[in-house]
Amino acid sequence: MEMARAHLFIRGKVQGVFFRQSMKEVATRNGVRGWVRNRSDGRTVEAVLEGPRDAVLKVIEWARVGPPGARVEDVEVRWEEYKGEFQDFRILPTF
Repeated sequence: MEMARAHLFIRGKVQGVFFRQSMKEVATRNGVRGWVRNRSDGRTVEAVLEGPRDAVLKVIEWARVGPPGARVEDVEVRWEEYKGEFQDFRILPTF
C-alpha cells in the first residue's frame, strides 16, 4: 500500500460552513490522518493529509466540493514526502 502526504489550500466560501468538521469526518472514515484549520484571511482552509494514497485522493476529491453551503473555488494540492507523524485527524486553531 503506497502511503502519501498532501498539503491542501482550499479557497472560496469554505469558512462558517462546517468545512473543518466535515473534513475531519471524511478523513477519519477513510483512514486519513493529519489536520485542518482555517486561515486568517477568512476564505482559505488549510489541511495536511497522510495515509494510503487512494484514501488521501478520496479526501481531496471531497474537498473540491466540500459540505453543503460551501462554494469551493480552488484546491491547491502540494504533494510532500510521507512522514507518518500523525495519530489521528485534528482541527487546529486558525492560523
